[in-house]
Amino acid sequence: MKKILTLVLCVSLVVSMLAGCSEKEPETESGAKTETVSGTVATDGSTSMEEVIGVLGEAFMEQNKGVSFTYNPTGSGSGITAVQEGRCDIGLSSRSLKEEEKEGGLTETVLAYDGIAILVHPDNPVNDLTVEQIADIYTGRITNWKQVGGKDAEIVLIGREAGSGTRDGFESITGTEDACRYRQELTSTGDVITTVGSNEDAIGYASLSAVNDSVKAVSVGGVTPDESTVKDGSYVVQRPFVLVTKTDSKLSDAAQKFYDFATSDDASDLIASAGVVAAN
Repeated sequence: MKKILTLVLCVSLVVSMLAGCSEKEPETESGAKTETVSGTVATDGSTSMEEVIGVLGEAFMEQNKGVSFTYNPTGSGSGITAVQEGRCDIGLSSRSLKEEEKEGGLTETVLAYDGIAILVHPDNPVNDLTVEQIADIYTGRITNWKQVGGKDAEIVLIGREAGSGTRDGFESITGTEDACRYRQELTSTGDVITTVGSNEDAIGYASLSAVNDSVKAVSVGGVTPDESTVKDGSYVVQRPFVLVTKTDSKLSDAAQKFYDFATSDDASDLIASAGVVAAN
């Protein structure tokens, strides 16, 4: 009887220990143990990254009820500066860091790849442009839509403001740095889409993930911009979405956990749901 009682007590002790462990270390869907954290995670930067950072932030807060996650859509250049000056935990840039920024103490981590869509009004008959034609349009060598198969109308050039990661990516890929003759330089992705969608003669560029039915994304060199062509590299007008951190500074526990989550395999489907291609 004493042996049976001892065995029952041992089994009960083991069960209670296992239960205690499972309460302290809940598991993710993949089976990995995790620990909840509390605090704040402040991000700042690229307006093009609004959708992807939004879905990641929402999912992260759902898993970590004690964390407050914020996103300040100021543009890539401002986000990089915010990290340098310690005004946010993680900067968001839709361009790669420049060498002087890396030498100044910043580190980049590519989160995803995004196509830059070349946008026209839905009623514009032009459906395809080459990179060379796009460059010629933005530098003023082509000024009328009839020169590229459209109607007889002056082309209205819409772009982003200086410091925008989208502008930097577009101009780098098309070889038009400091040579574009913009009619309007706008401060957000949404403003570009709205402006092109309301002007039949306009052309603009914006993050592929933000494109809606108010505009038409033309193919480039015969390649339609979508997730598959960005992933395989056949759509050439694309750029990275980058997380920016200080090289020699440790992130807070909450910010480090968000960083680890955003760059993990578990986040890949969330990133894809935002219309971009996960780098991991």
